[in-house]
Amino acid sequence: MTSASGGAEMVDWDLAVATATRLARPGPRVGREEARTAVAELRRHAAEAERHVREYTGMGSTAVAETPVLVVDRPGWVRANVAGFRTVVRPLTEKLAARRQGGGRGAAAAGSAGAKATGVEVGVVLAFLSAKVLGQYETFAPSELPSAPDSPEGLFDQPRRGLAVPPGRLLLVAPNIVQVERELDVDPHDFRLWVCLHEETHRTQFTAVPWLRDHIQSEVQDFLAQTDVDPAAFLERLREALGGLPLPGRSGARREAAPSVTDLVQTPAQREILARLTAVMSLLEGHADVVMDGVGPAVVPSVAEIREKFQRRRDRGSGRLDLALRRLLGMDAKLRQYQDGAVFVRGVVERVGMEGFNRVWTSPNTLPTKEEVHDPASWVSRVIG
Repeated sequence: MTSASGGAEMVDWDLAVATATRLARPGPRVGREEARTAVAELRRHAAEAERHVREYTGMGSTAVAETPVLVVDRPGWVRANVAGFRTVVRPLTEKLAARRQGGGRGAAAAGSAGAKATGVEVGVVLAFLSAKVLGQYETFAPSELPSAPDSPEGLFDQPRRGLAVPPGRLLLVAPNIVQVERELDVDPHDFRLWVCLHEETHRTQFTAVPWLRDHIQSEVQDFLAQTDVDPAAFLERLREALGGLPLPGRSGARREAAPSVTDLVQTPAQREILARLTAVMSLLEGHADVVMDGVGPAVVPSVAEIREKFQRRRDRGSGRLDLALRRLLGMDAKLRQYQDGAVFVRGVVERVGMEGFNRVWTSPNTLPTKEEVHDPASWVSRVIG
């Protein structure tokens, strides 16, 4: 339970991985050959989608060939994300470690107990999310990862040392994709390509816009710099956030007003940073949704059916507990990012075309503000003139 620099961490990440792997629900029942076919098809679709996205958006870079595409299972997704989390929060954990060393053995012991408790809680959250994510572009994938056991039959890619190179990597979670295509009762070949179009758009965004990763990382680091570095206070706030689930039937629980984890642990200064990050993420998610639907009719015959069914599923969740967890974890905010961002992108493209819209990638100053995401004309006036 130590960081790479030798200091104790605020989260026992190994315990988080073990907890998430143990609690993650099994994927859909799939025969060996069917699984191999699905994995191979996802790899082919990822390569095909990259070409479609490049042609539709006018964006492209040779760096895209340097970013790996990994088809993973749920435990593989958990391990990959824990590795990314450790990379992002390392400056904060080093600050906490330095403060803890000055507190003597008592502070170290308390920190160890808190790290284990938080590790379990983070593992519970990751177990829930591991069944929800279809694909993900890992912006902050570390250059080196801990080794992982091979998946059964060697079917899935495993995040391990040497596979991640800047600026990131693309993960496709095969069990979740197969499960959703069955639940929606849509053509599996069309659905897999449709998902790949969305995720490949994110890979294109970060490889074609070199400064984007550093800009977001800078904002995240500023966000973390504002975090209370008192280990006990931070861990207590995090535990309260993760433990305060507004479960159905809980006395006094008001699901409509339930805050997300980020609402519970952030400071006023962090809210200003989060507003800027929200605008950027709305742009990225909305752009990906617009591209997948723009390319779709030409290459995905059943795209209209897929979009209609998928949107209904996205809106309703899968149950009361699912909705409560989504709200607590801020996933409802992410769904709004898809919607708000897509409205912004379409609004700009309607006014100035795709080439004019691509001015958004010029520099951090041309990114939309949170207010401009809801007013595309104001962004056009400011940036295009």
